[in-house]
Parts: sequence; structure tokens; C-alpha cells
Amino acid sequence: MREPRLVALNEPLAGELGLDPEALASPEGVEALAGNRPLAGSEPLAMAYAGHQFGVFVPSLGDGRALLLGELLDREGRGRELHMKGSGPTAFARGGDGLASLGPMVREFLACEAMAALGIPTTRALAVLATGEGVARMRGFEAGGILVRVARSHVRVGSFEYFAHRGDLEGLARLAEHAIAVLDPDLSGREDRVLRFYERVVGRSAELVADWMAVGFVHGVMNTDNTAVSGETLDYGPFGWVEAYDPATCYSSIDRHGRYAFGMQPTIAQWNLARLGECLVPLALADPGGGASARERGAGGLCGALRGRLPPPPARQARASRRGALGAARRGLPRAARRAARRPHPGLPAPLGARARAGGGGSRLPRALPRAGGGVGLAWAVASGARRAGERGWAEAGGDAERATPSSCCATISPSGRQGRRRSGSSSASSSGFASSSPGLSKNSRNTPRSPSRPDRRSG
Repeated sequence: MREPRLVALNEPLAGELGLDPEALASPEGVEALAGNRPLAGSEPLAMAYAGHQFGVFVPSLGDGRALLLGELLDREGRGRELHMKGSGPTAFARGGDGLASLGPMVREFLACEAMAALGIPTTRALAVLATGEGVARMRGFEAGGILVRVARSHVRVGSFEYFAHRGDLEGLARLAEHAIAVLDPDLSGREDRVLRFYERVVGRSAELVADWMAVGFVHGVMNTDNTAVSGETLDYGPFGWVEAYDPATCYSSIDRHGRYAFGMQPTIAQWNLARLGECLVPLALADPGGGASARERGAGGLCGALRGRLPPPPARQARASRRGALGAARRGLPRAARRAARRPHPGLPAPLGARARAGGGGSRLPRALPRAGGGVGLAWAVASGARRAGERGWAEAGGDAERATPSSCCATISPSGRQGRRRSGSSSASSSGFASSSPGLSKNSRNTPRSPSRPDRRSG
């Protein structure tokens, strides 16, 4: 960088890392933070990883504009990785300039420290620097910036996907051993360390997302390459906090379908963790001794971890919700309507999706209510109840009960729940759903419903 300038320095964090804030603020320290002067013992590298971006797998992503400077020990003896963002193009830049604007770097600095003050696991921002160079963006040239951040680990779910997609089991195993040694060293050397490591990643991620939901935080882009196995909030892009509770809140301009909306974050975290579990299956099945029992234990253990720690899939939740809604709807119906739904008039066609019982006894409500208002099952139950009420109305009016045909009582409700229309020559009954007490309608009335044997398909 030509003329790097220190914009912000996190002095309390520097003290936690055992660094001298005054030395970092000196010209030599600024040159080191900007990457112009390599740190002692540092071997900068750009990390390779893959990832699912908005559900679409991309086999090669990597740090296109960032460098991992190395690892240092804080005052408590914990390893912390030092990472520089916006330092220029790398082998993974994919045609980009590898630079960053100063504004987003300052914004991430503030977000990191705000989340840390709230007690939520997150990467920490050590410093923000202005590069003294312009960065070409859509609005024109902007001031360039660099963010120096600290994390327990920058290994992501996408890091495992990178090796698993290529079938590189040796690289996958080395990555898993490294992550275990850094994040969960007490698991090193155990036979079931991969399974126990996966369980801990699931636990850390669940607690992190719960913390997000508690404070109304919206990450914005929960791709697998932005999901750290350390359980820390990583990569602040189009993030924000909800001002009023709204599960559909979404701050990403490219997330047109709301995949990463506020209310979707627990489900997306589950989905990302399932992708990690898929990558770890070969390692869980590996058995250095060649015994089949260990492989079976590995497979069963991983599946058990998935079943025990993850909520049911969204499709299963939706099915359970529909079953619960149907049961509530049935319980909410009047007893007469439920009996009428079980014993419809012989002239009525069977409800949509139902099958008449053997012996012509009756039919059942459909298993699931349709998405339209009211629903076929409810509409048919009400219509069947209306048949008996219509018969009583005809009898009280002195009419012939036999005239109270299905057409005259409840055939106005078509399978779509709407009223059908009569063609010329159809029955002369009323379309109100109940038989009229004054059966003096003309046969050519436009309000006369069609025969139930020929439902009006146009009404749907």
C-alpha cells in the first residue's frame, strides 16, 4: 500500500492479544498491519474453500481478497488467528481487484465490537486502515480500506466441502485434525473424535443462531463459506438488526426470495450443518484397524448425532403443521357438520381426495386442507350439513322433501369452494346453499347451480 493510515485501533483487544497498542500505532506498526512489512514468523496464505451460495454449490471459492497472516497466543494461552481483508487479489480473486472500500471495513469493525459487547461469539476487529488508494466501484472511485480481524479459527463448512467434493480424503482428514486440535484439543486422540467434533460444531452453531435471534440480528448471507465451525459470527456483509419483529426481514439486495431472512436463519443453519455432516461421513466410516464394527459405529454415530441434535427437516415440519391444522379444523366443526361429512347424501359426489367406505356408508375429509380459503373438506362438511337443514326448510314450507335434491341444497359449492353457474336446462333450485322456502324461481334463472354430476370446472 502506498500511504497506509491508521483509522481505528482496538486497544483493549490488542491488550488481550499481548500486543503493544503504541507499537501498533507507530509508522512501523501501521506498515506491518497493512502488509507492507511482514510480521516475524508470519507466512501469509489465502485459504481455499468451496461453498453453497444461496443453495447452489460452487466448488472453488477461497479468499479472493484476504490473507491469513498467522496465529498468535493471547494472554490466556489461546490461539488466535490474524486475518487481513482487502489486501489485494489472490489466486482465488476470480477476476476481482481484491480490494475493499473503507466504508464497509469501518462498518464491520463497529459490528464486530457491538456483537462482542452483547456477548455473542464473533470475529474481532483489531484495526482499520485507509490504503491511500482509490477503489473502482459502481458509484465511482471510493477510498480503499483494510480490516485486520482476529478469530479462533477461519475454517468454514466450505473448507470441508472443498476437499470432500474433490474426493481428497487425506486433505479432508488433515483439515479435520487441524480443526479439532485448534477448537477442541481435548478430543485429539479419541477414536470417536470426528463424531464428537461434529456434535460440538452443531452445539456451537445452535447457540450462536439462538443469540442472533434473541437480539434481532440478521446475518444476510449465510452461505456455507460464511459459516465458521468455531461458532463465531463471520463475514459481516449485508447484515442488520430488525427494528420490529418481522421474520421476513432481509437486508441483502440479491436475496430476492428471502432465503436468508431473519426467520429463516435457524433452518439455514440446520441446512449448512447437514452439509458439514455429509463431508464428515467418510471420516466417520474410516477404520484404521479394518474392522467392520467400527465402520458401523461411525455411520450409526453420525446419523444419531444428526437425528439427536438437529430439528426435523422443513418438509416434515410442514407436514406436521398441516396435520395439526386439519385436526384443529375437524375439532372446531359442529358435531352435526362432522356427522354430515361422514354420511353425505347419496346423490352427492365424494369429496375431493376422499374415498367412499365399503358398503356406501360415507366418506372422509381429505388428509390435507388446500391452500385456498375455507378448504374443500370444510366446505363440503358445511354443504352436507346444509342439505339436512334444507330438507327441514322444505318440509316446514309445505314442500316435498324429495324435491330437496343435492342440487337444490348444497351443490352450489364446487370442489374449489366457489358457487357454480347453471347451463340452460339445469335444475331450478336456489344457489344460496340452502333450499329456498319460496320455490318459485324460474327454470331459466342465472342463479341456478349446475348439476353435481357435472361440476363447473370454470369455477376453479
